[in-house]
Amino acid sequence: MTALTTPREGIPRVLSTPADFTAAASALASGQGPLAIDTERASGFRYDDRAFLVQIRRRDVGTFLLDPEGARPEFTAALAPVLNGQDWIIHAAPSDLPSLAWLGLYPGTLFDTELAGRLAGFDHVNLAAMIEMLFDVHLAKGHGAEDWSQRPLPADWLAYAALDVELLLELGDTMAEILDGQGKLDWASQEFEYIRRGHASITGPTESTWRAMKGVSSLTRPEQLAVARELWMTRESIAVADDRAVSRILPTKVLIEVARTLPRTSRDLARVKGFPARRRSAVRFWGEVIDRALGSDPRTWPKRERPPRGLPSRQAWANEYPESYERFSTARELIDDLSAEVEIPTENILRPATLRAVAWAATAGREVRSTLEVPDLLRAHEARDWQIELTAPILTETLF
Repeated sequence: MTALTTPREGIPRVLSTPADFTAAASALASGQGPLAIDTERASGFRYDDRAFLVQIRRRDVGTFLLDPEGARPEFTAALAPVLNGQDWIIHAAPSDLPSLAWLGLYPGTLFDTELAGRLAGFDHVNLAAMIEMLFDVHLAKGHGAEDWSQRPLPADWLAYAALDVELLLELGDTMAEILDGQGKLDWASQEFEYIRRGHASITGPTESTWRAMKGVSSLTRPEQLAVARELWMTRESIAVADDRAVSRILPTKVLIEVARTLPRTSRDLARVKGFPARRRSAVRFWGEVIDRALGSDPRTWPKRERPPRGLPSRQAWANEYPESYERFSTARELIDDLSAEVEIPTENILRPATLRAVAWAATAGREVRSTLEVPDLLRAHEARDWQIELTAPILTETLF
């Protein structure tokens, strides 16, 4: 096995000026074929998930490492005319496409090598594992979780970043051949287009709200919600001002626990699991935030929002609608069997949420009156044509 610890053409220079971007765009425009693209971000350190390094490789011109942070408008002006509308190859595209869209970059067509691996039935679909299995090459890895916003970037980090696209073009070609040989290339193309369309309208980060915090639904009393809101707003203000990840200010899990327990003394606050109790300034600061929330007018405290009535829990479904649940379970088992037969994970054949929604609608919900409506219902839940072709016969057989 060959160990690849540095790019074959050497570590590229990091390009960070408008002149650099213009030169890179000109070189990339002269290349041939699709573009292999990757990003390095710093969401564990910075406020958002923007790209701090963009790696691009194209045949005949090699690899480029681009640092957009100091001149994002100029980066977009130079690179968008060359990259947009082209064929892109990305590994795990949903993780990279948002930050690229924030830079005004959008593919014309997409090939996601990680998803290709899933559809091809690979047991391991991380980039290093796929490269090793298909090309007998061991990639040097290990810097994905670093703080990519720091400057300068160490040489071994830059080697790691460049290696992420070093063999990505070849991987895309090989996976296309494998999928074609399995009769799955059209299925994969539909999946890739679904991902591309889903990111085509993104222009910036999604606006966050305090009610979107994980765990906030466990808070039931208005005073708990008031404290959660005040803690979130304060944390958000600090995070934006300092460009710092919210997890490094007050982790959401800790924030929710503080709101749930409503500690009224410094000692009680310091006892909350995960709270930075050793920093006296933190105990004092967040204690004042809690006091401010609880000291506000109760008439302004938020009320618990109950989600719209939808599907029952599985337990309630099984207990209250046993016949309906049995049909759902049968359909699920048959789709699991189909998964094994075609060697595609069940969740890629049909999202579990879609299966539950369709099964409920066709049985206890009585929203579907005919088997002829099943394909349209699947399509309404964003199932792709290949998924409908595979699963509609199973659903019509088991749910009616």
